[in-house]
Amino acid sequence: MTSATLGFIGVGKMGAPMATRLLTAGHTVCVFDTSCDARAVMEQLGAHCAGSAAEVASTAETVFLSLPNPQIVQSVSLGPAGLIEGQTVRRVIDFSTIGPRAAKNIADGLAARRISYIDAPVSGGVRGAREGTLAIMAACPKAIFSNAEALLQNFGKVFHLGEIAGQAQTMKLANNLLSGAAIALTSEAMVMGVKAGLDPKVMLEVLNTSTGRNSATEDKFPRAVLPGTFDFGFTTGLLFKDINLCIEDAVALGVPMVCGSTVLQMLAVTRAMYGDDSDFTSLCRVVESWAGVEVRG
Repeated sequence: MTSATLGFIGVGKMGAPMATRLLTAGHTVCVFDTSCDARAVMEQLGAHCAGSAAEVASTAETVFLSLPNPQIVQSVSLGPAGLIEGQTVRRVIDFSTIGPRAAKNIADGLAARRISYIDAPVSGGVRGAREGTLAIMAACPKAIFSNAEALLQNFGKVFHLGEIAGQAQTMKLANNLLSGAAIALTSEAMVMGVKAGLDPKVMLEVLNTSTGRNSATEDKFPRAVLPGTFDFGFTTGLLFKDINLCIEDAVALGVPMVCGSTVLQMLAVTRAMYGDDSDFTSLCRVVESWAGVEVRG
């Protein structure tokens, strides 16, 4: 393998289809994940597997990250056997949602080793990762962004949010706050309608032609709630983490989060009832259980 190889660390639900898109585009990809099963899947698809983040960073000049929380990104980037110990890496593109303060700390730590950091969280779920239709929110100096933009376009539509690491994180947290609020309020409205005798399919048709239309009525409810599958593809635990980060950042900025705090509490109840690994559309199951009805097609 040569320094032209791309690195990818974290090949789970989101990372695997994203790394696969790089392979399909003809790139050589070196991956690392703590899961043996995840590594095996990527190896079958043609990726090379490394034994550590540092090994990836000694193989590839550009390394992508898709990891679940700020603590793991911090460890993978700056800890023992982390990216900072690599001999080849010059650019880290971080798709993880970790909050603005963590992004700035990691960017500063990597900069000390002359490694550029692109804060680049994504939105669009597993389907968007697979189909290359994600929204990629990037924050880094303009010159670095210009050099990376064509590569990022493998994954979807790219937006440059600013030159400071953390600005893209703020945008992603704002998006996920609204996404969580949409599922919470839509759950209450739909359960109310069903208990009053309305047909949930007709309710969604009306809402999607009216001012109540949102991402939950257009996509999440038809795909995951009405069929009763609750498998949209994003976990309750991850959304709880994201909205918690959003509220922490808002507090640091002096911005009140009254409604956001309520959404966080509803997700806390969902975690308690169905677990961190449940699909976040399971929030509707909480409201259903309280009301004694089910929203099904």
